Amino acid sequence: MKKNLLSFLTFLIVNFCFSQTSWNADLAHSSIVFSVSHFKISEVVGNFNKFDIATKTQNDFKNPVFEVTIDASSIDTNQKGRDNHLKSSDFFDVTKFPNIKFTSNKFEKLNDDEFSLTGEIILKGISKEITFKGKINGIISDSKGKQKAGLSLKTVIKREIFKIGSKMSPIGDDVNVTINLQLHQQ
Repeated sequence: MKKNLLSFLTFLIVNFCFSQTSWNADLAHSSIVFSVSHFKISEVVGNFNKFDIATKTQNDFKNPVFEVTIDASSIDTNQKGRDNHLKSSDFFDVTKFPNIKFTSNKFEKLNDDEFSLTGEIILKGISKEITFKGKINGIISDSKGKQKAGLSLKTVIKREIFKIGSKMSPIGDDVNVTINLQLHQQ
C-alpha cells in the first residue's frame, strides 16, 4: 500500500512539474505604456524602455502567473527634462527604488479571450494589490513548433497612494497603464 501511494505521489509531482510551461517576453514586440492627465486638459504619455516579464502557465496557457520587473530609470516621455524630473525623489526616486515589481496571484477567466489578473505591485517601496483587465489576442505556433502568445493588459494606478508626485497638483491621480505583450514559449 505504501509503495502504491509513493508511486502515485511521485506520478502527481512529476506531472505537475512537467505540465508547467515557461514564457518570456519578446521585448521587441512588447511595451509598457502609461498616460496621466496634465491640467485636466491633456494627456502626457510615456513608457518604460527596460523591463522583464516572465510567465509560467499550465498547458494551453491556463492559470498564468506573471512576474514583472521594470527598470524605473528607463522611463521615457520624449522630454529629457521631464524624464529627469520623473526619476527624481519628487516622483520615482530611482536612486533609492530602481525597480517596479509586480507578481500576480490570481487569474480569472472572464470569457474565451478576456481575463482579470490580480497581484501585488511594489512601487517606490509601497506594496499594494492591483487588478489588470486583460485580453488574449491569440496564441500561435512558430516554425519550430514553439508557441507565441499575444496579450494586452490595462489597469489604473492611483499615483498618490505610491507618493509619486504627491505635491504636483496639475497632474491627475489616475495613471492609465497598458501592457502590450508578446510571449515566447521556452
